[in-house]
Amino acid sequence: MTTLKLGRCFSRTAPSLARCITTGSTTGQDYGVGSSRSLQLDNPRIMITGSLGQLGQGLAKVLRNKYGRDNVIMSDIVKAPKHIHDMGPYLFADILDFKNLQEIIVNEGVDWMFHFSALLSAIGEHDVPLAIKVNIQGLHNVMELAKMYSLKLFIPSTIGAFGPESPKNPTPDFTIQRPKTIYGVAKVHAELLGEYYYHRFGVDFRSLRLPGVISGDTVPGGGTTDYACSIFDHALTQPDPFQCYLRPDTRLPMIYIDDCLRAIVEMMEVPAADLRMRTYNIAGLSFTPQELTEEVKRYIPNLEVSYRPDGRQEIADSWPQVFDDTNARNDWGWAHRYDLDKLVDIMFQVVTQRLGIRPMHKGSASAGR
Repeated sequence: MTTLKLGRCFSRTAPSLARCITTGSTTGQDYGVGSSRSLQLDNPRIMITGSLGQLGQGLAKVLRNKYGRDNVIMSDIVKAPKHIHDMGPYLFADILDFKNLQEIIVNEGVDWMFHFSALLSAIGEHDVPLAIKVNIQGLHNVMELAKMYSLKLFIPSTIGAFGPESPKNPTPDFTIQRPKTIYGVAKVHAELLGEYYYHRFGVDFRSLRLPGVISGDTVPGGGTTDYACSIFDHALTQPDPFQCYLRPDTRLPMIYIDDCLRAIVEMMEVPAADLRMRTYNIAGLSFTPQELTEEVKRYIPNLEVSYRPDGRQEIADSWPQVFDDTNARNDWGWAHRYDLDKLVDIMFQVVTQRLGIRPMHKGSASAGR
């Protein structure tokens, strides 16, 4: 997701506000966990932070189809292109500016918040101080505002919340978590802080540990699993070999974006009483770069791939290989729909359309190569 260094930090603003503003909505109604408002809200007012990233744009489309165009507010800190404004409401929102967020929540009557603003794993390692500001201080602002205005709050977690000491195949919901990136550390912090705010203040916090998300609609945003998106653009447009920054046998959990967005919406709609946990693993499939390459070659047989592991390999080696999402499947009926074969098929459809290339068919010799 796109994030920049702007605005004020939580520690400079929120404490004084917390002393003079009581928890609850400005109308005096209780919109908290288990309240009638929370359970009966047919058309919630929804805000998405960091919405110009991989997940935000797709989620906004899904939620607008379900709850209405004007009930879903996209936000970020950069100027959005015209087509984003044409789709529905879009606002400037700096997650490091507590008052800016507060004004939006109050003025727009926000009920639900999806907090996607973050620096991803590989980018965060190059600027740790900025990652701490965005991924931790920004989180504190959002969490406190969720408490003050009784928001239902979704914050995604990640495979990066685990570390090399965690069991890798499979990785259960409850196990040792010792991540070795600032991105993972911040996500573990978010999981624990959200659970604390749920038990201590009644904040309806929900989170899913997401695998690598595969999408053809947007340009990859700097994650360790982004090779699995980039290979399609490269295969369709470049004649030289695709350079993969992971070893060919590096197995990681992945999920197609449609499955991912459906899981997020399904979890947000589950009654709070039916959730035994606040954070769940969800899984789609697991594959290696070599396995993905073989599937891509069904469309472009002459594709060549060279493997040149870089610093992202160390990150990937510390992550799970296969997610155990038994609890999500049992508690709220989660089930993925895209296996590797279907994922590659849909990715070629989406990417060729975005690039303006004629549709591909299995066994094609080349396309723009």
